[in-house]
Amino acid sequence: MSAIRLLVLGAVRQHGRAHGYQVRNDLEFWGAHEWSNAKPGSIYHALKQMAKQGLLVAHEIAPSTAGGPPRTEYEITAKGTEEYLSLVRSYLTDYDQRPDMLSAALGFMVDLPRAEVLELLEERVRAVEAWRKSVTEYYTPEEGPAQLGHIGEIMNLWVNTADTGAEWTRGLIERVRAGAYTFAGEGDPFVGVLAEGEENPYATAERHPGDDR
Repeated sequence: MSAIRLLVLGAVRQHGRAHGYQVRNDLEFWGAHEWSNAKPGSIYHALKQMAKQGLLVAHEIAPSTAGGPPRTEYEITAKGTEEYLSLVRSYLTDYDQRPDMLSAALGFMVDLPRAEVLELLEERVRAVEAWRKSVTEYYTPEEGPAQLGHIGEIMNLWVNTADTGAEWTRGLIERVRAGAYTFAGEGDPFVGVLAEGEENPYATAERHPGDDR
């Protein structure tokens, strides 16, 4: 499992309708190419696959201004929106060693109601604590990693990661509970996508003919 599915659905949803180059541009603007597998090939593949699955609908419009075949714009469907929100909820609560999934969920958590996000984050803390407890059935942090030889460093890393993750999540809970950010139903939503034609200061490469398909 990776974050690309959620990232692409979220980018399309924020635009309303978007072509592949816009989605790629947004993900680079968010820095997702640095912390996830959101590379050009995987983005275009995800768009096409999710259109086949009924999560997106593909609209063919006028040919690309750079030449080549007609440009395709994607729009999220009701099924796609349901999948999108389900992924946000799942990635906020599941304790996973991959940071890209949580990072993607944090980027879209404001599309959920504040009360629900607080519940999901509390659930995440419980999941982290349960996972830590399962590790300490075989490893006693107080005795240090040497009790298991150098392999103990692995469990020492896991325990410290769990402790740090739980502490960070509790801090986020406090900030959200105190009123930070604008969540669903509270006002104008945050929009973090680039407008059509807006320059992306974080673009990784020049645009080539056909990139907007």
